[in-house]
Amino acid sequence: MEIDCPPEESITSTFDEDSVELGDVKDMRLEADAIVNDVLFAVNEMHVSQSLTRALDMAYINVETREGNRYCLELTEAGLRVVGYAFDEVNEELNTQYHETVYSLLDNLSPGYREAFGNALLQRLERLKQNGQ
Repeated sequence: MEIDCPPEESITSTFDEDSVELGDVKDMRLEADAIVNDVLFAVNEMHVSQSLTRALDMAYINVETREGNRYCLELTEAGLRVVGYAFDEVNEELNTQYHETVYSLLDNLSPGYREAFGNALLQRLERLKQNGQ
């Protein structure tokens, strides 16, 4: 069925593909990049996995602690958890605890991280103290 519209009543679309909102879903790929940038100073190596499948609601991060231990971390809305004991390794049989923050997870895994984080905090406080006097 066809409907004729006079030219002055032309129909225009207001849909803009760039303005589609994701609702309440966080982009975990962006979150993973932010996590890496935030704690890279306190570990030997850390990067977002390029070989494991990434989705909007999940990302994988490879980390090597100061002690030389390697882990593959899964990042979801539930938090972070260890899913493998090598880079880009996902062991479906692992049933590890979720951590709300990367700080909590690394604090649990790495005394070297804990020390580096504490030292960085002390240095920052010293700078603030010096700038305040």
